[in-house]
Amino acid sequence: MIMPSFRSVLILALLPFATAQAEPQPDAIAAAAAAVAPKVIEWRRDIHQHPELSNREVRTAKLVAKHLKKLKFDEVREGVAHTGVIGVLKGGKPGPVVALRADMDALPVTEQTGLPFASAVRAVYNGQETGVMHACGHDAHTAILMGVAEVLAGRRAEIPGTVLFLFQPAEEGPPEGEEGGAKLMLKEGAFAAPKPAAVFGLHVKPAEAGTISYRSRGTMAAADEFHLTVKGRQTHGSMPWGGIDPVTISAEILTAIQMIPSRQLDITKAPSVITVGHINGGIRHNIIPDSVQMSGTIRTFDSAIREQLLLRLERTIKGIADHWGASVELAIKPYSPVVYNDPLLTDRLRPSLERAAGAENVRESTLVMGAEDFAFYQQEIPGVFFFLGVNKPGVKLGEAAPNHSPLFYVNDDALVVGVRALSYLALDYLSGGAP
Repeated sequence: MIMPSFRSVLILALLPFATAQAEPQPDAIAAAAAAVAPKVIEWRRDIHQHPELSNREVRTAKLVAKHLKKLKFDEVREGVAHTGVIGVLKGGKPGPVVALRADMDALPVTEQTGLPFASAVRAVYNGQETGVMHACGHDAHTAILMGVAEVLAGRRAEIPGTVLFLFQPAEEGPPEGEEGGAKLMLKEGAFAAPKPAAVFGLHVKPAEAGTISYRSRGTMAAADEFHLTVKGRQTHGSMPWGGIDPVTISAEILTAIQMIPSRQLDITKAPSVITVGHINGGIRHNIIPDSVQMSGTIRTFDSAIREQLLLRLERTIKGIADHWGASVELAIKPYSPVVYNDPLLTDRLRPSLERAAGAENVRESTLVMGAEDFAFYQQEIPGVFFFLGVNKPGVKLGEAAPNHSPLFYVNDDALVVGVRALSYLALDYLSGGAP
């Protein structure tokens, strides 16, 4: 039997979710969420039509800050971690502090949805011109949290504590050579004053609209980014023996490293993935180039397995290169740790989520190989991250385009469930967690 930590025991003592009822009553929150829903949809579509890449969310940040100021938040901080916005809403009763987080950045993806409010924005990403799209649903996250801000600001006199609103840039990762995201938000004092005791966040996903899924403990994978250069010796394509071919060596490396998770690691302990998402080399069909560059992502759920994977990755790459007389440069760039939902806090959030979505629509999530820098907040304080389904009506899990697809779709009708869920979580935590 695994005994809970002192911190978890303290959370258990302070957060009787099963018995505590938030103030105000749930029906008032549901009514307020329904009233703000048309605005949430309008904000979401506006943000979707005007997406901004990581650390460049200037327009979105201004929209958020203007809204919080209009609601007369006690404090609105702008320019945190480049373009982040932090809002502080103090309730009329004493109590603890809870944080709610949304991310604001879009992706370098050219939209193909054909929606009337589809993005036509183009920008430069790491030196390349590209379309820009909210292909991961951060437009929905931002609009939902703006709606929560309006719901809770209208009831601040009844709130037993303080709600910290975090509108974060660069969740997808900052541009090359820049800092950003949750890590920089924390570095620049996101949790400094006031210091929250818990943090909640959500992410939309292609599942039945309005359903909520969550998981205790490890939920989303840790992610590492890798960059590899294979250096050979250039020669004519008709005389490969006159040089060292980095293209074929890279192909051998690409195939070999896929054998690390599938054949060298104990998959009964935790899953892992290595994916090469970019490869580039040469400029002409009949010239073997000097070098090939490739980059990719590594996903793991266990620190010991991660250590083994990185060791075997480097060994495999170097061994193949040595065999063919090539040389390599390998760089590993950590992105985020595992998204870890505190088990005692997670167990007590279900009643809040059931009020938001209906008991029949709240489910346990499988492990998610995607990564989220929300994990950095959870390294500082207990937190829970959950998922909101946003498929078109009648479209089930697995039938829709995934996140990061140019066809990714958000059903606006599901957004009100997100507003209710985060509102209930904040109020239930504050009501049940007051010292």
